[in-house]
Amino acid sequence: MAKLKDQNINQDTLSKAAYSLFDFSKKERPYLIFICILISIAGIISPYTYFAMWFGFALAAYSAIANDSIQTIGTFIASNQKRKWYWLWLFMGLIFVVTVTYSWITYNGDVSYQRLMVPGLEKAPESFVFLQLAAPIVLLVMTRMRMPVSTTFLLLNVFTYKAGTIVDVMQKSLIGYVLAFVIAIAVWFILEKFVENYLKGKPAKYWDVLQWITSGFLWAVWIMQDAANIAVFLPRQLNIWEFLGFTSFIFLGLGILFYLKGDRIQSVINEKTRVTDVRAATLVDLVYGVILFYFKINNNIPMSTTWVFIGLLGGREIAIALAKSRKSETRKVGIMQAIYLTRRDIGKATIGLVVSLIMALAINEGIRNEVVDFFK
Repeated sequence: MAKLKDQNINQDTLSKAAYSLFDFSKKERPYLIFICILISIAGIISPYTYFAMWFGFALAAYSAIANDSIQTIGTFIASNQKRKWYWLWLFMGLIFVVTVTYSWITYNGDVSYQRLMVPGLEKAPESFVFLQLAAPIVLLVMTRMRMPVSTTFLLLNVFTYKAGTIVDVMQKSLIGYVLAFVIAIAVWFILEKFVENYLKGKPAKYWDVLQWITSGFLWAVWIMQDAANIAVFLPRQLNIWEFLGFTSFIFLGLGILFYLKGDRIQSVINEKTRVTDVRAATLVDLVYGVILFYFKINNNIPMSTTWVFIGLLGGREIAIALAKSRKSETRKVGIMQAIYLTRRDIGKATIGLVVSLIMALAINEGIRNEVVDFFK
C-alpha cells in the first residue's frame, strides 16, 4: 500500500509539473516563438564573425540591462511610478552616455573601465560558436521567468579561456554577497526603528532630489562594473562608429525598458518591504552604490553585481524582521518570510551560475583541460 501511495504521489507531482509546463507554453507562446527565431538566427549567423559580433552584442545589451534593471533602476522605477516614463529614461540614459564616454576617452576606446583587460578576457573574440550567441538568449528566457540571474557569470564565462579567471570572478562575487548581507543587517537593524517612525506620512520634496541623486550615482557605478558584460562581444578598443553604435543601441533599449516599467523582473523589487517609498529606495540605492564603488576601486576583476544586490536585499529583509516587533511569534513569522525570500533569490541566481559554468565547459577546451588536470 505504501509503495502504491508513493507511486500516486509521484504521478500527481509529474502531472502538476506537466500541466505547469503546458500552461507556461500556452501563455508564453508568442514569446517562445520569438525565442525560437532568435535561436535559429544565432545558429545561422555564428560562422559570420562580424554579424555574429553585433547580433550577440544586441542580445546581450537588452538582456543584461533588462535582467539587471532590478539592481540599479528597479527601486528608481518602483518609487517613481507616477512620473512620466520618458523623464526617467532621459535622466538615466544621459548618465549612461556620459559614463561610457568617459571610459572610452580615458582608456583608449575601452568602454568597460578595464574590466575586460584581465587575463582570460583581454582578447576580443575572433570567431563565435553557437553557445556564445545562445548565452544572452538564455538570459532573456530567465528574465522572462523573473529570475535575478548574474549576467556577469552567464555572459563573461562563455568567453573566458582561463578557469582561474572564472574562479576569481566567483570569489569576488561571493565576498560581495557576504559583505552586502552583513552591512545590510547592520545598517537596517540600527535604522529600522528610526525609519519605521520617520517614513510615516508623505515624504518631503527634498527626498525626491536625494533619491534621483543616489539612483544616478548607483547607475553610473553599475555601468562601470557591468558594461563589460555587454562589451565582451565587441573589440576591446572601439572606434568612433563602433562606439556610437554601442551607445545608441543601449540608450534606445533603456527607453523600451522604462516604457515597460521594468518588465516582469521588476516584481523581485516590488515584493520587498517598502521599496516603493522614495525614502526607503534612497537608502537602498545609497548603500548598494557605496558597496559597488568600493569593489570598483579595489581591482579590475569583474564581479556579479546581482549577487551583491540579492545579498543586500536579503540582509535588509532579515534586519527589518528582527527589528519589527518584540513579540516572539510575530518576529518569527517575519524572519521566516525574509529567509524564504532570501533563499529563493539565491536559488534562482545559483541556477544562472550553474548554467554559465556548464556553457563555459562546453565551449572552451582550455577550461575543460584545466578542470581535468585539477582533479587528476
